[in-house]
Amino acid sequence: MNNIISPDERIDDLEIKNYHIIQNKKMFCFGVDAVLLSDFARVKKDDTVLDMCTGNGVIAMLLEAKTEAKYITGIDILEKNIDMANRSIKMNEQTDKVCFIQGDVNDSREIFKEKEFDIITCNPPYMENNKGLKNEITEKIIARHEVLCTLEDIISNASSVLTHNGRIYMIHRPHRLTDIIHIMKKYKIELKRLRNVYPTIDKPPTMILVEGVKHAKPYLVIDQPLIIYNKEGSYTEEIMRMYGK
Repeated sequence: MNNIISPDERIDDLEIKNYHIIQNKKMFCFGVDAVLLSDFARVKKDDTVLDMCTGNGVIAMLLEAKTEAKYITGIDILEKNIDMANRSIKMNEQTDKVCFIQGDVNDSREIFKEKEFDIITCNPPYMENNKGLKNEITEKIIARHEVLCTLEDIISNASSVLTHNGRIYMIHRPHRLTDIIHIMKKYKIELKRLRNVYPTIDKPPTMILVEGVKHAKPYLVIDQPLIIYNKEGSYTEEIMRMYGK
């Protein structure tokens, strides 16, 4: 497999269906947040799925492995990401159900059909453009900061290509929850499910998982807390299950 990667790349095991993923150590590599989001998303048989800000395609690949989606499309603005993602699905023989498109999330209305997708997933840039420290590497800035697309860009474009009662799943930071609720309502998406993610049981949440439904009535379900690490530093039983261990 090593003959398909460049010197800065590596092949990592996704630990499901013997799938692997190509990652570049100089760019943004996936972490536990991608695993959490792929587990949180409720994808039904024959659902059509769009993964916005797909990066190297990890969420799309995990969803193909875990669900019976009809097809899964990933979109990312960086050519390098799409190149790695395409080589990964070719290596995994996932090309019959997964494809990747280089494009701007802000052009979703032109790239895709109106109401084309039942499900949208997104692990977006967490940091507002004018806040937080920025890495020197441009690709990492794009992955972490809202320099090319904002939270509103993602939700507004998602609303345009979601079906009636289509669902959007995101992982984000707790301090952005009020923004998420406000922007979702603006684009006729109702927050229906929320799960707080805690590093350990005795610390405040560092991430939130959200599910919004287009044209739904207000009714919010808060799932039980998700704890990542036991006190001794090992993954909890639930996280181990998500990793297939």
